[in-house]
Amino acid sequence: MSVVEVPRELAGAYTECRRLTRRHGTTYYWATHLLPRRHQPHVHALYGFCRHADDIVDDLTDRPVAERAAALASLGDRLRSALAGADVDPITDPVVAAVARTVTERGIDPECFDRFLRSMTMDLTVTRYETWDDLCGYMDGSAAVIGEMMLPILEPLDAAALGPARDLGLAFQLTNFLRDVGEDLDRGRVYLPAADLDRFDADPLARHVTPAWRDLMRFEIARNRALYDSAGTGLALLPPWSARAIATARTLYARILDEIEANDYDVFSRRARVSTPRKLVVAAGAALHR
Repeated sequence: MSVVEVPRELAGAYTECRRLTRRHGTTYYWATHLLPRRHQPHVHALYGFCRHADDIVDDLTDRPVAERAAALASLGDRLRSALAGADVDPITDPVVAAVARTVTERGIDPECFDRFLRSMTMDLTVTRYETWDDLCGYMDGSAAVIGEMMLPILEPLDAAALGPARDLGLAFQLTNFLRDVGEDLDRGRVYLPAADLDRFDADPLARHVTPAWRDLMRFEIARNRALYDSAGTGLALLPPWSARAIATARTLYARILDEIEANDYDVFSRRARVSTPRKLVVAAGAALHR
């Protein structure tokens, strides 16, 4: 599907998803530019839908949990209805209208969205995870499943790309968790396994960098880089045009870990980030090697 093949009535819906991606997911936005234009709206639609669900969880904190849970359930119901053939108003419900067409157009398994929304609903009541396996249970729906959604858009050459795609989703999510410790504490959540905190005697609630905190972060960053390494094995299983985009996103997001280290593991008073100019340089370099 090229940009001009987006039905006129859905042009605004895809534009809104593109706006959400550019505003909230700059790494993904610039990496997506490396994809052929016919694939870009699909990535924007996936991001827009996931961002909308995330906003229900995190931006409506003044609303009761039951109300936010109902909003997530409604989002899922509207998507299922759209996939069953019900009309969706692309003006009042743009992300559902766009993603429903993308799911149908690219053959994405609708069950992925059930798993995603299940994890989003967990965020309303679950604030701690005891073990790495427990956290991975949550991340299956919040992160690994995003890799599964993306694969039909990226058109892998081999079904073996599934595992690396899931690992890349996990790697991105763990990077977010390590970068956003302070912000998550403000929301009453800790996405670092309690078993790891106990092992290193590290207390995020203290919001202070200590030798124990540095040891914990070194351990989690090493785990994170192992996931990026595993994800990298899948690049050879993608067509060159999609491999470039995914490699760029992988490179840029992994550099957040470098920034955390450069900040002496202070994820309480500052937010590690890769500057937009730096993102553009990396993306431009990948584009030149097409």
